[in-house]
Amino acid sequence: MSEENGVGSQVESFLSDNCPPMGIYETLYAFRDAFGSFMGTEGTHPWSQGFPLTTPLEEFGGPPLPDSVDVSWQDRFYPKAWGHPELRDAIVDFYNSRYGSTITPENVMVFAGGRPGIYTVMAFLKEHVRVRIGSIEWPAYLDILTQTDSEYETVPFTKENGFHPDNSEYFNRTGVSGATSLMPVISNPQNPSGQTRSGEELRELIRMAEQPGNGILLDEAYEMFHSPSVSGIEFVQDLDNSNVFLSGACTKGLQSPGIRIGWIISSKTNIETMSNYSSFGMGGVSHPSQHYAVKLLEPGRVKQARKAVEQHYNWQRERYGSAFEDMGLGVYTGNGGFYHWLELPEGLTSAELNKRLFKRGAAILCASDCDMERPHSKDPSHQTSYPRFFRFSFGPLLPETFDSDIRLFSEVLEEYKRDVDHSAGA
Repeated sequence: MSEENGVGSQVESFLSDNCPPMGIYETLYAFRDAFGSFMGTEGTHPWSQGFPLTTPLEEFGGPPLPDSVDVSWQDRFYPKAWGHPELRDAIVDFYNSRYGSTITPENVMVFAGGRPGIYTVMAFLKEHVRVRIGSIEWPAYLDILTQTDSEYETVPFTKENGFHPDNSEYFNRTGVSGATSLMPVISNPQNPSGQTRSGEELRELIRMAEQPGNGILLDEAYEMFHSPSVSGIEFVQDLDNSNVFLSGACTKGLQSPGIRIGWIISSKTNIETMSNYSSFGMGGVSHPSQHYAVKLLEPGRVKQARKAVEQHYNWQRERYGSAFEDMGLGVYTGNGGFYHWLELPEGLTSAELNKRLFKRGAAILCASDCDMERPHSKDPSHQTSYPRFFRFSFGPLLPETFDSDIRLFSEVLEEYKRDVDHSAGA
């Protein structure tokens, strides 16, 4: 009788079961299961992690990071759906003073981090808009595109094109009906490869994106990690008559991922749509976090931060890259970001390398997690096109850990090579 009434039996969840974690989190969970504690605890090596140092870059003249904000009685009211006026003004100055743009606060929508902004843009795309995305990109894009039921197709990233396809590949209309609009989604500098579009190449990309029937979502989370810093806003001709969306955040260059502040720059019409959504779907963003972001964006401080971030991470990129080349790895990294995009010698796979690193308290991010052509179900039978590639993050690494990082990595790699050679000779 009790079973007929459902008592004691498993109740079906009302929520979709088609929501696996982002690939990076799958790596973190696998690491925890193998090592016995989470990545980030003492004795671990966060080479899979996508965050910067959250301490001042003093060796390169980096400014202090704020340690407090004032909270008034007004800050305990509901926040405005589109963002605090002071923060919107600060973001406007951030772009206009550096890139010569002419955006206004009405072109800015504040979100609780970069990815909610990206998710919102994808969620409200009209049915005739088709997304184009690189076959290797930031892992969360695949989850966002799938969960928002966006129509998308991939642009090949290969060794042959240097993991840097031409701009025209994103706007190729061969086989595309005239009623279909094209919307590239591109991280720039790129995650995971560090490949960067700047100067005339970026100008061309934006020119293409502003053509009728085209648009772009340019994720500029790593804007400061390039010499010089780079933003598509510099080349936008008519933002309010385009479907250009630029995503920025305090997460990377401003070294504050924990405050969860990001923004979308776009036309006033598109910003109005997103703020209308926020009025019922998000409710605005924490005032204390927005006040903290205003402090981060003080003009003199930003100038210092840009210089320090550029110099520190250029230095780290160069010395880690040289060490990986000396190990015999293929280095396909661009000149931006804080990742190295690497290839193992034939006969080795990044998945097996990671299992071995787990035992030593370290982890990298396998290219399979960045593969935009893998099934969203993360079907283990799927064979990625990039089995020997992986992403190594030097973003959160202190300068003084370089020698121990390279020593540990080299030891695990050499042991792996010996085991493969031994098996082949047996």
